[in-house]
Amino acid sequence: MQINGAQMVIEALIAEGVDTVFGYPGGAIMNVYDEIYKQKDFQHILARHEQAAVHAAEGYAKASGKVGVAMITSGPGFTNAVTGLADAYMDSIPLVVISGQVPMSLIGTDAFQEIDAVGISRSCTKHNYLVTKAADLPRVLKEAFHIAATGRPGPVHVDIPKDVTAEIAEFDYSIELELETYKPHTKGNPRQIKKAMEAIANAKRPLFYLGGGIINANAAYEVRDLVKKTGIPAVETFMARGVLSHDDNLLISMLGMHGSYAANMAMSETDLVIGLGARFDDRVTGKLSEFAKNAGVIHVDIDPASISKLVNADYPIVGDVKNVVTEMLEQSIGIDPKKYAPWRETIEKFEELHPLVYHEDTDRLKPQWVIERVGELLGDDANISTDVGQHQMWTAQFYPFSRPRQFMSSGGLGTMGYGFPAAIGVKAASPQKTSINFTGDGSILMNCQELMTAVEKKLPVINIILNNNFLGMVRQWQTLFYDKRHSETDLSVQPDFVKLAEAFGGIGYRVKTKEEFDIALKDAIDKNIVAFIEVIVERMENVMPMVPAGGSLFNMMLLQKKEK
Repeated sequence: MQINGAQMVIEALIAEGVDTVFGYPGGAIMNVYDEIYKQKDFQHILARHEQAAVHAAEGYAKASGKVGVAMITSGPGFTNAVTGLADAYMDSIPLVVISGQVPMSLIGTDAFQEIDAVGISRSCTKHNYLVTKAADLPRVLKEAFHIAATGRPGPVHVDIPKDVTAEIAEFDYSIELELETYKPHTKGNPRQIKKAMEAIANAKRPLFYLGGGIINANAAYEVRDLVKKTGIPAVETFMARGVLSHDDNLLISMLGMHGSYAANMAMSETDLVIGLGARFDDRVTGKLSEFAKNAGVIHVDIDPASISKLVNADYPIVGDVKNVVTEMLEQSIGIDPKKYAPWRETIEKFEELHPLVYHEDTDRLKPQWVIERVGELLGDDANISTDVGQHQMWTAQFYPFSRPRQFMSSGGLGTMGYGFPAAIGVKAASPQKTSINFTGDGSILMNCQELMTAVEKKLPVINIILNNNFLGMVRQWQTLFYDKRHSETDLSVQPDFVKLAEAFGGIGYRVKTKEEFDIALKDAIDKNIVAFIEVIVERMENVMPMVPAGGSLFNMMLLQKKEK
């Protein structure tokens, strides 16, 4: 089939089963957008900023398990998108981001809207391409989708000069992929798995350490079976929320800088860490020399570069988590859950000593209550996105997650402005679920222009703005470590969020009481249009527990107990 490069892009997307593309047109990508206009096989959602387009593709990918697709133009179109690429790279989100580029003859001449997109994206993508001839497009696009989705997932960037999109060449998408230097190792070594299972059987205080790789591998239900069958307690990383259901009695909680006392103490007291799809991030480990220092370490990960990168693995297993856990299940017959009863009792005492709670001791609503209340009212019927800050940590701590792919947030990069566009992508991927974005009064302004996207495409995302008139997390650090010098974190001067939502064609609410919040949430769901629910919350509330940066997990700052 002889077609031009722009048509090849469309045909490749159709062949890959893409049903949604997020993007923003411009001169260098205009030929492709002309072909988008002519086709009816997938929908295009026009973002109002290229960063938001990529975040929306991330949200879509996280919620659906498919590869997210974003399309942007050259120059500032690409540089706007870099934050989204970096975010997806840090969190292992499968994306294909297609950018236009100036014609081949102008590359290197400082032409209008020229930028070295491939050079810039090299450090924040799993792989990238500059396509110099249309004949290469079928192979490149097929490779891009394959690389993005396999092994450790990640974003792949394809940069296409404008003249290449106009060039005629043969399109054959049935070609076999030949990637000699890219062959992810998906099967775990049987001997290593056997040794790991022997270590588990011999341990007295083993602990499952569950990471976001479990969700990427669609392995949550196999992990649930393994945890239940062995009776071994488990902690989740921030990115792994929903691997186990909130009501699983073997789930302790999230661990790390803002993990629960019981989870952090369990990790400090364990004699065997069973790490599944986790990368031992600094926000989890705290002071490395003190992290689980009396424990052996089993580390299962598909990325060999992650194993022993920060914490030495005594039992390293390179492989797809789903495959490895399936093997572990088959070898778990001899493990008696009763053996770990004393260990589970110890953890229960940790939970009783310092439970994960908050005090309702002020006139203003507590942000934790708002999150818990949404969980009570919507629970499994909602998909939850967040921006970055205090509200993000409170959501991870207090929302009752019941399933994988229910929680979408920016983990590794910590990107303010992620939540709203991601929630749009989530709604596009999962229209039957209510899409909630918990955000702050700082984060929401970073991509609030996406109100227009949500209105135009009838994507009724509900943004719950926990307004404390502060950049809350930075303010918390300033309060605790900078002698209350709140430098440039006071956000008392703000827009009218209700009018802002209404100006775009959405709906807005401003609530101060529990009763008002319940009414607003119900009305927003019933109205079925994009909404801002601004909740006036306690200004000086801190996220607790907290492990100071570089501190040991067992040395936490804790919520002061309320006097009787």
